[in-house]
Amino acid sequence: MSWPRILPSGLSNEINEDGIRYYKELIAELHSNGIEPLVTMYHWDLPQVLQDLGGWTNPITADYFVDYARVLLDHFGDSVRFWITFNEPLTFCHDGYGGNDAPGGRSSGFEDYMCAHTVLRAHGKTYRMFEKEFKRKQKSFMGITLDLAWIEPATTTKEDQIAAETTRQFFFGWFAHPIFSSQGDYPPVMRARVDANSRRQNFARSRLPHFTSEEVNTIQGASDFLGLNHYTTYLATMRQTKLGAVPSFDDDMGSVLTQKKEWPKTNSTWLRVVPWGLRKVLNWVKNTYNNPPVLITENGISSEPGLTDIERINYIDGYLRAVHAAITRDKCSVFAYTYWSLIDNFEWMRGYSERFGLYEVDYTSPQRERRARKSAAYFSEVTSSRCLPNFLVGDYLPFYFYYAPLFD
Repeated sequence: MSWPRILPSGLSNEINEDGIRYYKELIAELHSNGIEPLVTMYHWDLPQVLQDLGGWTNPITADYFVDYARVLLDHFGDSVRFWITFNEPLTFCHDGYGGNDAPGGRSSGFEDYMCAHTVLRAHGKTYRMFEKEFKRKQKSFMGITLDLAWIEPATTTKEDQIAAETTRQFFFGWFAHPIFSSQGDYPPVMRARVDANSRRQNFARSRLPHFTSEEVNTIQGASDFLGLNHYTTYLATMRQTKLGAVPSFDDDMGSVLTQKKEWPKTNSTWLRVVPWGLRKVLNWVKNTYNNPPVLITENGISSEPGLTDIERINYIDGYLRAVHAAITRDKCSVFAYTYWSLIDNFEWMRGYSERFGLYEVDYTSPQRERRARKSAAYFSEVTSSRCLPNFLVGDYLPFYFYYAPLFD
């Protein structure tokens, strides 16, 4: 849902009834077609008036988000069972406030930490409000969606093993550890490294903010499930360069990421096809955070324009087999999978250049015509049969061949 569409001023004293009507009609249409709504409260569109106040670097934004969330629960809670507070805070904090994505803060190692601190407070406060006022009477569930590419050590050396685990904690533990760990608060390795680097850079205090003990308790355990976005895998090597005087998330993390040339390419420069990485992610989450219920909220591949997208079929097939192995062999608690995305979409800084859809959008058509790719038929059959074909040979096989059960 769009915060500005519901609350144009960003504040709950002015509710846009047209926005409420729009989403009520959308949710009703989903239900009428047998589709369970899974609603994300925030996917990066902050009302401009709040951005003018500093956006997610301003601690008060956490309270305004709770107000916004209460409006959503009040108006849509009777018809929505699954809620996600935030989608990929790593991306909009690190790449947005710390990099070139909107709002383009370019303040790595400083504003990205401030953003994350406010977001985690907002998530914890929202969940506790939901738990107290809505959860029981609406029989609903709330989680958060975090993204994690698998980080594999580049070599078997101890240094690269440490670099890989440190990177996982900076990318994922940054948000997951305060919510899902038995200790709460930021990952110890993140606290230690940022505190030490801040001292070396002559700051009076750590660039990584501190939670109060009350905030730690509010955030810890504030989730019924974990939404997980996963696309690809990287190799981690310990960084050898000297710490810079200017704050930097990469310097704090202390690793360099690469990908193997032999991993199959896609139409996205950052995305290579490595299905076993998803199985490793699910096992790492299981072992690190006591096997929380996981909903895979995004997994997909970009392609060139065209309807014959065999590479997408092979990608989905390979990654679903990794999920299946994680569930059946490794006992990872995965309860749902969502492909990203149903149709080609606007990919933020990359615009319309990357096409992730099962359905192709003709951007030259006044009606933005949608046409089903081959992958749409494949994925439709998989989801309706709950089975995977036993094998693929070049092209996908007709669906009357052999099947392996996907979920019990």
